Amino acid sequence: MKHLLNRHIRFASMTLATGAVLLAGTAQALGTGAALSAESAYAEDRGTINLSYVEWASTVASTEVMKVVLEQAGYTVETSSLSAAAMWQSVATGDTDAFLAGWLPATHEDYYAKLKDDLVDVGANLEGAKLGMVVPEYSDVNSIADMNDHADSFKGKITGIDPGAGVMRLTEKTIEEYDLDYDLVSGSGATMTAALKSAIDNNENIAVTGWTPHWMLARWDLKFLDDPKGTYGSTEQIHTIARQGLEEDMPRAYAILEAFKWSSDDMNEVMLMQEGSDDPYEAARTWVENNPETVSEWLKG
Repeated sequence: MKHLLNRHIRFASMTLATGAVLLAGTAQALGTGAALSAESAYAEDRGTINLSYVEWASTVASTEVMKVVLEQAGYTVETSSLSAAAMWQSVATGDTDAFLAGWLPATHEDYYAKLKDDLVDVGANLEGAKLGMVVPEYSDVNSIADMNDHADSFKGKITGIDPGAGVMRLTEKTIEEYDLDYDLVSGSGATMTAALKSAIDNNENIAVTGWTPHWMLARWDLKFLDDPKGTYGSTEQIHTIARQGLEEDMPRAYAILEAFKWSSDDMNEVMLMQEGSDDPYEAARTWVENNPETVSEWLKG
């Protein structure tokens, strides 16, 4: 009886193992997205990782894409929407595990200088990011230095996003350095793009706090104003920032985060998909399925 029972156990184990191999192989033939699903189906739960983010289009894009990839690698992924300051603080204290939106060296230099000893800079995930003051292409203004000559047409205001954002701090510096007779109006990424759309629909002048990558630059004809004083800095990198100990606690998740690098074109594609969708997560999932070669590079870690 015991011998017969052992045979059944060995047979069941072999059947499950064979099924896993066949399913993974079939999924691999269908594409990376399916292969990841097969791997996830047979992988044990690797634990929960919490990604913090700010409601900026670029950050939502990278966070949702990484959520899809980590879930398909066997992790449970939670996300926490925070202000920029709280996002940095949450990783430094270990309340969240990582974020993908560290704009360095200029935009978030204050946060990084204060907290760098309590967190880990995993590395840049995107090169060539840029911040500045953005106006419609049809505007007669081409330089920040000339903004005061057109204050009336801009109604004396610059439309911004959330108060804690680095681009807001740099815009306040810009107003001071250029002695601009303008008020900086805070809001959110959504209210900023809504105001931009309304102005463009009515062929009006508007100045907004802008950055690239951003889907608005693909949607409308816009331009960055020249910044002769360099108050917005030069091109930047977007960094992945993790809590101390994450590499030891979740080495595979850390390796995926470390390998995560993509282009402005990749991010713009995701942002446009998300902007036209009611579900940013599903848009990210579609992008992951459509870009198996890029995703496989991240998973090599």
